[in-house]
Amino acid sequence: MRTDDGWVTEHLLIGGTRVDCRRSTRGDGVPIVHVHGFAISGTYLLPTARILADRWVNVVPDLPGYGRSQRPGRVLDIPQLGEALVGVLDALEIEKAVLLGNSMGCPVSLEVAHAAPERVHRLVLVSPAGGVQNQPLARALGQLGKDMFLESPRMFPVAVPDYLRFGPVNGLRLFGELARYPSLERLVHVQVPTLAVLGRRDPLIPTPERVREVAAMSPVHLSVAVIDAAAHAVNFSHPDELAAVVGAWLDDPDPAPGRAG
Repeated sequence: MRTDDGWVTEHLLIGGTRVDCRRSTRGDGVPIVHVHGFAISGTYLLPTARILADRWVNVVPDLPGYGRSQRPGRVLDIPQLGEALVGVLDALEIEKAVLLGNSMGCPVSLEVAHAAPERVHRLVLVSPAGGVQNQPLARALGQLGKDMFLESPRMFPVAVPDYLRFGPVNGLRLFGELARYPSLERLVHVQVPTLAVLGRRDPLIPTPERVREVAAMSPVHLSVAVIDAAAHAVNFSHPDELAAVVGAWLDDPDPAPGRAG
């Protein structure tokens, strides 16, 4: 279904499950695929995607079980969501993409980068949650509760219907998996150029200093940028700043670590 704002909505069949996907119709070059967080659809990623769509083709799927996409017979874990994301690339005939993940979308994107690095041109990890920072689960739930008060109130009417549809039991189970996911350890071994974007006010992620320590151990170039006023949902709350950081990094053939105010 084509809209009058330069986007189309497509219905893909991924492993027997219908997946809804929004795609911009302008721009060129390597497509940017936005990967949403846990229990929420890709709608909150659109503010950043719409800005980047002025130059690049942008793709915003709702992975199986999220948003308007069909629910499979069970809640998919992070590796299975990574497989579904590769299925989205296949269905859209995208040979190689920039993966731009937020929150749980970072582990999902990391899974793809490890399993199929030839499909990933570059990797952008916005608010990469998971690991020691979020353990035990009670600590992670407290961090999540704190973040709710730091996000823009405009986020609530976007997020709450998705959370209710996903269900509290499914959400808690998947959030527990996210909290256990060793994002920083996986980041060290990634084989494609990577940009980590952190909100200074985000209670769910390690400090920028810790992420930079990990970046120094990576065998490939890994850049770190900080958006001081942002919390966890940077793609929604600070789309202009995020799009500027991502655009500058994509334009740089040899990106260096940076900081965004």
